[in-house]
Amino acid sequence: MSQGVTHHFQHRHIGTTTAQQQEMASTIGFDSVEDLIDTAIPDNIKLQQSLSLPAALSEAEALKKLRAYAEQNVVLRSCIGMGYYDTLTPPVLLRNVFENPGWYTAYTPYQPEISQGRLETLLTFQQVIIDLTGMPLANASLLDEATAAAEAMTLMHRMNRRSKSSTFIVSDDCHPQTISLLQTRAEPLGIDVALISPESLTQIDDAFGMLLQYPGTFGHVRDLRQVIETAHQKNILVGVATDLLALTLLKSPGSMGADVVVGSSQRFGVPMGFGGPHAAFFATRDEYKRSMPGRVIGVSIDSRGRQALRMAMQTREQHIRREKATSNICTAQALLAIMAGLYAMHHGPEGLRAIASRIHGYTSQLAAAVNASVHEVVNESWFDTLAIKTESADTLIASAEEAGFNLRRIDNEHIGVSLDETTTGEELDSLIQLFTGKANVTETDVPSPITPRLSREMDYLQHPLFHDYRTETEMLRYLKRLENKDISLTRAMIPLGSCTMKLNAAAEMIPVSWPEFARVHPFAPSHQVRGYLAMLEELSGWLTECTGYDAMSLQPNSGAQGEYAGLMAIRRYHRARGESHRNICLIPTSAHGTNPASAVMAGMKVVLVSCDENGNVDMQDLREKVASHSADLAAIMVTYPSTHGVFETSIVELCALIHEHGGQVYVDGANLNALVGLAGPGKFGADVSHLNLHKTFCIPHGGGGPGMGPIGVGQHLAPYLASSVVVPQAGLDATNNVISATPFGSASILPISWMYIAMMGPDGVTEASRIAIVHANYIAKRLRGHFDVLYTGRKGTVAHECIIDIRPLKERTGISEEDVAKRLIDYGFHAPTMSFPVAGTLMIEPTESESLAEIDRFCDAMLSIRDEIRAVEEGRLDPVDNPLKNAPHTIDEVTATEWYRPYSREQAVWPVDSLRADKYWPPVNRVDNVYGDRNLICSCPSIESYLETA
Repeated sequence: MSQGVTHHFQHRHIGTTTAQQQEMASTIGFDSVEDLIDTAIPDNIKLQQSLSLPAALSEAEALKKLRAYAEQNVVLRSCIGMGYYDTLTPPVLLRNVFENPGWYTAYTPYQPEISQGRLETLLTFQQVIIDLTGMPLANASLLDEATAAAEAMTLMHRMNRRSKSSTFIVSDDCHPQTISLLQTRAEPLGIDVALISPESLTQIDDAFGMLLQYPGTFGHVRDLRQVIETAHQKNILVGVATDLLALTLLKSPGSMGADVVVGSSQRFGVPMGFGGPHAAFFATRDEYKRSMPGRVIGVSIDSRGRQALRMAMQTREQHIRREKATSNICTAQALLAIMAGLYAMHHGPEGLRAIASRIHGYTSQLAAAVNASVHEVVNESWFDTLAIKTESADTLIASAEEAGFNLRRIDNEHIGVSLDETTTGEELDSLIQLFTGKANVTETDVPSPITPRLSREMDYLQHPLFHDYRTETEMLRYLKRLENKDISLTRAMIPLGSCTMKLNAAAEMIPVSWPEFARVHPFAPSHQVRGYLAMLEELSGWLTECTGYDAMSLQPNSGAQGEYAGLMAIRRYHRARGESHRNICLIPTSAHGTNPASAVMAGMKVVLVSCDENGNVDMQDLREKVASHSADLAAIMVTYPSTHGVFETSIVELCALIHEHGGQVYVDGANLNALVGLAGPGKFGADVSHLNLHKTFCIPHGGGGPGMGPIGVGQHLAPYLASSVVVPQAGLDATNNVISATPFGSASILPISWMYIAMMGPDGVTEASRIAIVHANYIAKRLRGHFDVLYTGRKGTVAHECIIDIRPLKERTGISEEDVAKRLIDYGFHAPTMSFPVAGTLMIEPTESESLAEIDRFCDAMLSIRDEIRAVEEGRLDPVDNPLKNAPHTIDEVTATEWYRPYSREQAVWPVDSLRADKYWPPVNRVDNVYGDRNLICSCPSIESYLETA
C-alpha cells in the first residue's frame, strides 16, 4: 500500500488543488464540486458504486510491478520476419526524439504555423518513401502495412474506371496477416479477393487490381515488370507491398510500373514492440493524389511569401465528405514516421546501402551453408529471407529456440529464416551450426542471387538533408531547432476539444523503451510472452471495468479503426442471427466525420438523424427514422457526452429505442474522459464503444499518432471480436474481423495506459473525470458574456469541453474563428478545435491535468483577444489591417527596420505583459492553404528554394 500523499500519483496528474477546485465550483455558481458534477450528469446514467480497480500504486511501485511482467518475457533473437525485424535505434534519436516530450506530446499539425518542425521531418519521411519506392507521391504515414495494403485495394477499386470487375487478385506470397486483413475489408464492400500463385499472375484476365509482395513473404525476389505490364494491358492496376531496406539494393517498384506501393518503415530504427506502433507508407501516381488516404505534407508559402509547410488536400476529409469519404483514417503514425525519416538522415544513402548489403551478404552465406547440408533452400533468390525445406520444421524450430533464435514455421516441412541489421557474425555462425551441425563451412565471398536486371544504382536520397547531419553534433542541433519551432505540452496547454491533450507522465512512458517490451516480435511463441499477455489481460479487465462492458479487443490501433471494428462485430452478430439484411446505420448530424465513413466501410447505409436547437439528438426525428427502418436497422452511432460537449438526458431512452427495433448501440468513446468512474456506456445501454487510449488513457498523440482505439463490447458481441490468422485468439474464429496486422495492435504503447490506471487507482481515474468537467465549466463561465457558449445541459453546465460561437462576431466585425486561432499563437497557445463540430466555432477542452494558472492564462488570452475584436467593432482597429487578421507575427517581421502596421509592434507580439518573460515565436506567418493545394509539392524542396523564399 502506498504511504503518504506525496506518493499519490493522482496529485501529480491532476493540475488543480482541492481548494482551487472548490473555488472554481463557486465561480461557476455551485456550492461544491459534488454539486456541479451531480447537476451536470443525468441521474439515470450515474454509477451507483465505485470502480472495482486495484488501489493506486506509487510511480515506483507501478514500475516495479510492470517490470515483473516484463521479466516474464523471453527475448530471443527473432528470425521470424514477415515484415517485422529487429533494428538498432540510433541513440541520438532514441534520447532526443522517441523519449523527448517535446516531440511526443505535440498534436497533429492542423495548425501549421506552430508545427513547422515536425512538418519538416514528415516531409523528409515522404521524400524517403518517394526516393526508395520510385513513385512521385507519398503520404505522411498510415497505421501498418496490412491496413495500407487494404487502402491500396480500395484506391484501385475507386480509380480503375476502365474495369467493371469486382475481383482483387492477391499473390499468395504476400504476408498472411495482409491477406487476412484484405479479406476482412473486401467482404463488406462487395470485393472478391482471389489468391493466385506468383507464377500464374500473367494469366489473370478479370480483375480491377492486384497486390504483389516484393520480396515475397518466403524470401523470393521476383522481377515484377512482366506481371505489371501484362496487368496494365488488361486494365488491371497493380499494387506492390515492399521492404524499404531491400529497395536500397533492388529496382524500385515505381521503375517497374507499379500504380501503388505500400509497406512498413519499422526496420528504420523503430522497435518491433510486439506489433507496433510503426509507420506504414503509401506511395502512388500523381493522378491519384486526390484519392490518396491519410495525410500529405505539402509545401506552401506564408502571408509574406516565404516557404512554409502544411498538411494538404485530404486533411480530415471525413469531416467534409462524411459517408462519401474515401477512407475513415483519422490517425497517422507521425512520431514513428519522424523516427524513420530521421533514421534515413542519420545513415544517409551509403549507410543504408551498407546495412542492406551486410544483411544480404550474411543471408547468402547462410543459404550456401544450408544447401551444403541435409536441408535445402527453396527460394532461388532472396534479400534477407530464406525458405528452407527440412524433415521436421517443429524439431528444427525447437533446436533453434534452445540456441536462442526464433524461426518461422511455414508448414510441417518448411521454416523461414530472416536476418536483420542486428545480426552479428557470431549469430550467423550459430545459425550455420544449427543447420549443418558444424562451424562456418562456407566462404564469406558468396555471389548474390540478385540479377543485374534487378540490381539498383544508388539513385536515392541525394537531397542535402541526407548528407548534412551525419555527425551527432549537427544532428542534435538540427533536432533541437525543429523541436523549438513547435508548440507541444512542454510549452503550453493544448485546449483541443474532443482531443484530450492531458499529461503523458514520464513514469508512464519509461516502459516503452524496455527491451522486454520493445524487442518482441508480434508473432513470437506465446510461452515467450507470458508477461506481455498477463499485462494485456489485466489492462483489458481494467478497461472493461472503466466502461461497464464485458469484453475488450486491444487490436484496433486508432480510434477510426475502433469504430470500424465495433461495426464489424455488430455486422457479424446480425449475420449469426440470420439477420444479415440489417444494414441501416443511424448517425446524428453532429457526429464525428469518421463515423459515417466507418459505417460505409462496414457495408452499412447511413441515415442521418437531426439534432435539436440545443445540439442534442432530436428524439422525435430519431423515433421516425427508427420506425421507418425498423426491419433493416443495424445500429446507431452516437458520441457521449455529445459531440457538442453536453450530457444528453435522453441517452438511456435512445438505447432502449434502438434495442426495441433490433438494432445495436455504438457509443463513440472520444469523450470518455468525462465518464470514467461516473458513468459507463456498457451500464447505460450501449453495446460497443471504442476507447481512445491516446486521449482518456494517456498514450501521447505523438505529433499526429500513434493512437490506440480498443473496443469494449457486451457479452453478446464478444464472440465477434477481432482475432488473427497468424496467432489465433482463444475462443474466437481465426478469421474474425481482422482489423490490424497483429493481435494486439500497437502493443508496445499499451503499458502507458496500464501505468496510468495502476497509478491513479479507482479514486484517481474517477477524480480525473470530475475535474475535467470542473475545468471545462470554469472556462465556459469565464468566457460567457464575452463569447456565446453554444450548447449547455442542465443549469447551463457543459461536460468536459465547451463550444464558443464566433459567428455573431464575424458577422459584425469580419473576424473569423481562424483569426482567433492564429492570434492565440501570438499569446503562446495552440488553438482549440476549429470549426468542428459546428462551422465558425471553437471547441475548448482543458483536461484535468492543467493548473489553474495555465487555465486562467488561456482565459485571459481569450478575453484579451475579445477586447481586440471589440476594438475592430468600435472602429479603434482597422477591419482588415489588425493584429487578428495579420496573426501570427514572427520575430523577423517585428524586428524589421520598417513597420507598416497601424498598430504597434508591442501590441503585435506582447499583447499581455507576461509574454515578455517567456515568448514563443512562430517560425512562419499565416500559411496560405489555397496556394498549397493548387501547387502541391510533397517532397523536400531544394536548399536554393528555401534561400529564395527567405
